Amino acid sequence: MSRDLAIVRAGRGEADRVTAVIAAAFADLAVTAWLVPDPHHREKVLHGHLGILVEHALVQGAVWTSADLSAAAVWLPYGQPSPGIPDYPQRRHAACGTYTGRFEQLDAAFAERHPHQAHHYLALLAVHPKRQRRGLGSALLRHHHARLDRTTGQSAYLEASSMDSRRLYQRHGYHDHGPP
Repeated sequence: MSRDLAIVRAGRGEADRVTAVIAAAFADLAVTAWLVPDPHHREKVLHGHLGILVEHALVQGAVWTSADLSAAAVWLPYGQPSPGIPDYPQRRHAACGTYTGRFEQLDAAFAERHPHQAHHYLALLAVHPKRQRRGLGSALLRHHHARLDRTTGQSAYLEASSMDSRRLYQRHGYHDHGPP
């Protein structure tokens, strides 16, 4: 994959397509199988929940995608005054239904480990399964890291969802901050 892949900022009208790519990429992860054990409901529930995060980031953060929308990085500023997701508990319940308790547990685990100093938070990084292992995720990371270096100089934080993603992030300078 070329290091000069076209990276574009997603607009509000692309929220559904971006969310669909992320849901497809996350559908087979161990953590999402735990969140939504029924594979017939998993992608729909993920789409509903992830859509809340994508829509929020389109307003309060940044959503970068490959030009063909096959890969996306969802970034949020952390530690700066910004509104949270309006009505998040109610919206999460509407999206997750009977699986809401598991999503609440995951949110609590993330919140417990999240650093408190100002940083940029990579909430989601996903590449459509048919386009994975071609450097798209790395290109999205390099793009935002370069922007941070040019503008705020802030650090970045994320939670890896698999051992493969953990290795990817370590190649880009991320370090473990405790057990999963």
